[in-house]
Amino acid sequence: MTDDALRQEPDLTALKAKLLVWGRELGFQQLGVADVELGEHREHLARWLDAGMHGEMGYMAEHGDKRWRPDQLVPGTRRVITARMDYLPPEVETTKLLGQPDKAYISRYALGRDYHKLIRKRLTTLAKWLEAEIGPFGYRAFVDSAPVLERALAQRSGLGWFGKNSMLLSPKAGSLFFLGELYTDLPLPVDPPFEREHCGSCERCKSACPTGAIVDDKVIDARRCISYLTIELKGAIPLEFRRAIGNRVYGCDDCQLVCPFTRFTRASPEPDFAPRHALDRAELIELFAWSEEEFLERTEGSAIRRIGHQRWLRNIAVGLGNAPWSPRVVDALEARRNDPSALVREHVEWALAEQRRRAPTLLAHG
Repeated sequence: MTDDALRQEPDLTALKAKLLVWGRELGFQQLGVADVELGEHREHLARWLDAGMHGEMGYMAEHGDKRWRPDQLVPGTRRVITARMDYLPPEVETTKLLGQPDKAYISRYALGRDYHKLIRKRLTTLAKWLEAEIGPFGYRAFVDSAPVLERALAQRSGLGWFGKNSMLLSPKAGSLFFLGELYTDLPLPVDPPFEREHCGSCERCKSACPTGAIVDDKVIDARRCISYLTIELKGAIPLEFRRAIGNRVYGCDDCQLVCPFTRFTRASPEPDFAPRHALDRAELIELFAWSEEEFLERTEGSAIRRIGHQRWLRNIAVGLGNAPWSPRVVDALEARRNDPSALVREHVEWALAEQRRRAPTLLAHG
């Protein structure tokens, strides 16, 4: 080993200590450092893809080895700094809202500002602070926006373990958090992987999944998952899953909410994650009345905007079909019966049929 290398190691150790402090200042609850060896995750991903469980998410099969080889995605990468940012807003109802079928349940992560830009900006700031400390170095920030095995990297860097619902679980925070990565050519000291799994014999997540999407330990069939059906799927929602969707109009948190480790989740101090436009308690009828212009205006800067107005209406129509019968619900659906979108019309007709099915007898057959 050269004298330069001997002198460098203490510097990198001290630099990592500063990195952890800076991460907290930027609003991250936890940082870790992983190496670039993810080979053990390749086989799991290949089996999942071969089984077609990714559905229409064709991008999961693209980019060759870059997904599990960080140094091929960004040449020169030697370490990956992983970051955790909790997102549950304070004073937001979760399971209680699922029991109010006239209201819309939106996955808690999507209630506020789109996390992609926020976390990427914070990671870039972290890199700039590092650069000011040591001079130029190679880096690139990612937040769910490239072929990155983010949960695998987080596990490799000690942030948590894979739960039976395939989510990354932290013993101190459950799974209600975002992950981001900073690929770098700095040979920082790595953290030990989180090897121990704390799920034991618990299968609450599997039992709670409304559509039976958790088909094996750590294996999700996306084609059955409500998050996939309401966000990723572009066409009609399969009939077999519509009633199980209930009032979940954007994503699903059920498998996370029942997890025993969720009790350790702390409210996020990040103001940008606070609910916008009262989306944490809005009525289905109210959201169904949004015009496309209103949808675009009220979802500006939100992750919800990515599904577009048609799929937004599609999802809410299903929610209205599952709502208790009421003249207001029927009137709202009738108002969209001639919607320009065939996708919306098809789900409106299904919803009206469901409303007729549970209408008072005299009205249903009168």
